[in-house]
Amino acid sequence: MVAHRELKNKPLLEAILEVRWQLVKSDAGEEKDPHYKLILGRLYDRLQPIYPEHQPLSTASVPDELVGHVVQHRFRVATDDWPLVQIGPGILTFNETKKYRWENFRRNIEEVFNKLYKAHPKIEDFKIQQLSLRYVDAVAFDFRQANVFDFLKDKLKITLQLPGDLFSDAEVDSLPMHLIWQTTFRSRNPSGVVKLNFATGQKDGSPAIIWETTVISAGDDLPSLPDDFSKWLESAHKITSDWFFKLIDGDLERRFAGE
Repeated sequence: MVAHRELKNKPLLEAILEVRWQLVKSDAGEEKDPHYKLILGRLYDRLQPIYPEHQPLSTASVPDELVGHVVQHRFRVATDDWPLVQIGPGILTFNETKKYRWENFRRNIEEVFNKLYKAHPKIEDFKIQQLSLRYVDAVAFDFRQANVFDFLKDKLKITLQLPGDLFSDAEVDSLPMHLIWQTTFRSRNPSGVVKLNFATGQKDGSPAIIWETTVISAGDDLPSLPDDFSKWLESAHKITSDWFFKLIDGDLERRFAGE
């Protein structure tokens, strides 16, 4: 893998690191984090110097046992600004958008991850279930006027094709109105899976192709934490970056570079 150039017109909508940890099931079958309130308060104190804007979400008023792995609070660097940290019972995310730069993103994630560990009042009960690194990108394309299959083939080197005789009787239009396509592959480094999703959608109110590249490690695929978190993060990023640039190689890379 080689280093790639910075893109002037990045197609990135959002980059997201997500951490999920084990919840405890009650006798009634509900799952909750018995340490969540303490984690929230202690993490709040640690985030304040850099992420001073606290925003409770609507889910914050819902009992914890009903919102396992659902974010309830946001901490921003400034009002309506990015990056931001989100937390809920059993879940923490770090989100960045247009200001994304890998080195800054990585450093900020590592700092927040370390603060999360330090915020837990009983570390022997802190059992990470899943780590994921996800990139959401979008490129303008009016799928209402042109064939999305042709765009994927010509611009992203992805071939999806249906038999032509499906439309030979002219009763069904061969131009797809929408597209949702997902595939998953096993990964060795980091141990886990890589998911690639493509769908038609909207970007800035206009039709677009949206794709997500996600690396997920869970269960036995998890690294030794917290010691090997940085290694996992670097390995996950190598995959997402390599796949991104291989997919856009050609016309799209030139477009995103501002040429």
